Amino acid sequence: MADFFPSLLYAFATLFIILDPLLSVPIFVGLTKERPAEEKTRQAGIAVVVAGVLLFVFLIFGSLIFDILGITLASFQVAGGILLFILGMQEALGIEFAHDEKSRQNMAGVIIGTPLLCGPGAITTVILLSTKISPFVTAIALFLCLGVTWLILRYAAAILHVLGSTITDIVARVLGMFLAAIAVKLIAEGAIGLGW
Repeated sequence: MADFFPSLLYAFATLFIILDPLLSVPIFVGLTKERPAEEKTRQAGIAVVVAGVLLFVFLIFGSLIFDILGITLASFQVAGGILLFILGMQEALGIEFAHDEKSRQNMAGVIIGTPLLCGPGAITTVILLSTKISPFVTAIALFLCLGVTWLILRYAAAILHVLGSTITDIVARVLGMFLAAIAVKLIAEGAIGLGW
């Protein structure tokens, strides 16, 4: 029991850094602007549920999923990197990919949920933590981290309100470039892992 809390703190901090919900704040605000408060709350919930379900599935089943599907973590990195690159370019250039109202409403939650929160890095981290510490401690840390993430997304507009719309737009564009750069790194690492 003496090791429980240090292990839990370590797992929580690691997962929080990997999920990096603060990075999602300006993107979430940008994707949900001019939406009513209840819709923003719903999209925050969708993002956390999407990320949570995927991460808990990988926590429980681990690399078995990759074996069953016949894919490798490297190929997953390439696919996740491509999606993240598209999102980064959208944010950096202000491109709007969704045109119909239904896809606009669901885009924020799904895109934030994966690949932004639950990407190759988060999946790998969950698998490694479950083997290094324990699946039980990792599950508790993940649950707590997802709760904090929901709070951050739910109040994302309030967090950015202090900064103002101009700074928010600038931050969103800059973060879009960072996302694209992270995506290129993921694709490159995946390509090396695939032996390209």
